[in-house]
Amino acid sequence: MPALTSKVEEFHLLGYDRATEEELWECVIANLKKGKEFVRIHHLVKAILTLKATDYMTWLTIGAYKGPNWFETEEEIKFGQN
Repeated sequence: MPALTSKVEEFHLLGYDRATEEELWECVIANLKKGKEFVRIHHLVKAILTLKATDYMTWLTIGAYKGPNWFETEEEIKFGQN
């Protein structure tokens, strides 16, 4: 937890004010899932402390692209009608 708090504070200093500990945790876990099944604690802390802002923003962007498809339904959109 102290490593996540430190990284969030670093990102806030860099101008990424919307970064949260939960999002950073999800980003780090997503990156670690690509590798080994078992991760030692010092590798986890290293992954948190070496996370770059560009990697975090890339993860957020990919997550936004994988989000729900708003155009999936064929329901008609009515503009200006209540």
